[in-house]
Formats: sequence, structure tokens, C-alpha cells
Amino acid sequence: MSTQTAPAGLASDVEQTPVIEARNITKYYGSLVALDNVSLTVQPREIVGLVGDNGAGKSTLVKVLAGAHAPSSGDLLVDGEPCAFRSPLEARKLGIETVYQELALSTELTVAENMYLGRELRRRGALGRIGMVNKRAMAEGSAERLTELGIRIRSTKVPCRSLSGGQRQAIAVARAIAWGSRLVLLDEPTAALGVEQQHHVGELVENVRAAGTSVLLISHNMPQVHALCDRILVLYRGEIIANLTKSDVTVQDIVMWITGAALQ
Repeated sequence: MSTQTAPAGLASDVEQTPVIEARNITKYYGSLVALDNVSLTVQPREIVGLVGDNGAGKSTLVKVLAGAHAPSSGDLLVDGEPCAFRSPLEARKLGIETVYQELALSTELTVAENMYLGRELRRRGALGRIGMVNKRAMAEGSAERLTELGIRIRSTKVPCRSLSGGQRQAIAVARAIAWGSRLVLLDEPTAALGVEQQHHVGELVENVRAAGTSVLLISHNMPQVHALCDRILVLYRGEIIANLTKSDVTVQDIVMWITGAALQ
């Protein structure tokens, strides 16, 4: 197993407090052990890949880190402080955002309304007190954020149903980046996208790091994982069996760990 090194742009001799740390996380579903004493860290400005075969426990782990599922045992720490998420809202309040493979976008709402979903800007004065939202401010704020990330949308006032699959995925990622000040969890963000769209999502991930936010990337796209990630964690039957440093492994090496062949 490869030793953990400092992520790109960080001095290796400086002690880093992980953005998030999981210690001995175990998750049972009845008698089924989905996660078995899983421990991991994600450092500031680090992109970490989480890979494994279907049923390895990747989505379960993401849901624990995102506050959607409570672990049966184990501890979570954010910036070195113990925490116990009772809901995704609590994780979001600490700057942890998640993009799932099944996009949580409302196709009938506009791009701006989706960007601010659950965080709507209110009008000032009496209109705001009765729940009126400031659509103009949300449209302008969304357009500014999308421009910063290099996402080209003809208007933030159009409904998401009018966008391509790649554009919708970009909006979901952009929303997570906009609000995920500490960590963005990406669960198979390119699974339903074409090659060009996958490349664009990869650029977005690099932009996240440039903005100072860490990323945990779950993907079956091994070439992209190897290209983007500083480290790759391999889940196998609910356990992390490898913590690989990118410079020490090839794509084929990662595949061998995923299938369990490397264990032999």
C-alpha cells in the first residue's frame, strides 16, 4: 500500500488538519455489513478518488459523509472537531456539498432557482418578510458564479429542462462548488455524460481545488480518476484496502486493486 503524501500545492513538511476525517466507520443494514471499520482523511485543497466495484460500499460511505445516513459506529471529524451529522442540512451548514449521480435538480425551475434552491434570496422590506424572493439578484449571482467556473449557459433564467445532460450536470456541480466551502463530494458525476462533457466536469473539479475547496471523487472512469486525483482510495467489500499515491500507480494498477487481484 502506498504511503499518503501531501496533495499538490501543499508542503509535505507542514502538518495539515484534515478537512474531513472518518475513523472506523461501520454501517450495518440489518445483518449486512456495508462498511467495515473504514477510515480516511481528505486534506485541504486535495482531490481524493474513491473507487471500487459495484456493491463495494462507495455510495454508502458518501451518504455517511454527507449526513444522509448515520453510521452504526465510528467517528467523523471536520477540521479536527468531532461532529455527528443528523441530516444533510447539518453537513451543508459546515460547507460539505454533494452531487449524486441522480441529479437533485428541479427541471421545471430556472438555472438561477436551482442554484439557490433552499437558499433563496429574499426581497428587502415587507415583501421579503412575506416570502417574496429576489429573482434578479439570484439570476445575477448565478451568472457570475457560472462565468467564474467557465460554464456557458445562454441564460440563468431558462428552465433546466431546456438544457443538455452535460449542462445540467455542470449546474449541479456549480451549485455544490458555490456552497461547498470545505468539501465537495462527487458521486459518479460523469456516468451519463459523453467524452467532451466528462472532460468539462474534470475541468470543473480542477477549478474547485483552485478555489480552495477539497474534493472526494467517486467514479468508474479510471483514466479521469488517475488524471485528477492526488490519492486514490480503494473500497473492496466494505473495507478500504489501498491508499494509493497517483505517482506510484498506473490505471491498470488501480483496476487490479478494484478487482482484488492485487491482494494476491
